[in-house]
Amino acid sequence: MIPKLAILGASGHGKVIADIAELNGYSVVFYDDAFPKIDSIAHWPVIGNTRDLLKSLNEYSLCIAIGDNLIRRKKQSELQEAGGRFPVLVHPSATISRHANLGHGTVVMAGAVINAFAEVDCGVIINTSAVIEHDCKINEFSHISPNATLAGGVTVGKCVWIGAGSVVKQLVNVDDNVVVGAGSVVINNIPKGTTAVGVPAQIKIAK
Repeated sequence: MIPKLAILGASGHGKVIADIAELNGYSVVFYDDAFPKIDSIAHWPVIGNTRDLLKSLNEYSLCIAIGDNLIRRKKQSELQEAGGRFPVLVHPSATISRHANLGHGTVVMAGAVINAFAEVDCGVIINTSAVIEHDCKINEFSHISPNATLAGGVTVGKCVWIGAGSVVKQLVNVDDNVVVGAGSVVINNIPKGTTAVGVPAQIKIAK
């Protein structure tokens, strides 16, 4: 029997996840809360919203295709508490060390590398061609954007967004709810709830 995956979030990000799911042998349907009038996205059907999905949890494995870290955490927690099952989805071209650990609901996009003894918590997005070096720790519901690089031993807090093309120096700590702007180079620890941008990255905005 072909396994079935329900993706919550009919978006461009959702299409990438659906493609990965199909490459892993799943059949895919979408659910969405933001666009109640749509009934399809590309060739995949959109068949309801979160309320509908809660009635069908025994039929599907689940994935949340929502880029906003806080909303993704809320939705995954809600569905998980109701009994939803969240597999790890990995593009076949990604390179994952056998000594790395990935939490449930995490997605790893094409060309990404996760090296030895990296720890990736639940609900994390490791986007296209991102590099997670040895001994990194990425906490729940963070997003490592395309072509971002975390050098060895970096710690990323909860609900962090590391922007596209950013580089984080080895052993740096990026605390919870931080945003690192695209193309930044982080060489010092970044405190909780701030935005850091530039080369080298400077703290710009306190949330």
